[in-house]
Amino acid sequence: MISQTTSSAVRSAYTSNTSDVKMAKTKVGVSQEANTSKIDKLKELIDSGEYKVNIQSLSEKMADSLL
Repeated sequence: MISQTTSSAVRSAYTSNTSDVKMAKTKVGVSQEANTSKIDKLKELIDSGEYKVNIQSLSEKMADSLL
């Protein structure tokens, strides 16, 4: 049996969903900015020759991927 739904219930459900979407988009934008700044910092370190590879960590990850 289908129950009756009031327009205010539908409106409140829609409003809460759109605010959730807006908040999620904001969080994605912030994390993309953080990733971009990390990438820019890594590029600068590589270009200046200051970036150091952690050989131990790299070799462990390579070994794990082969297993």
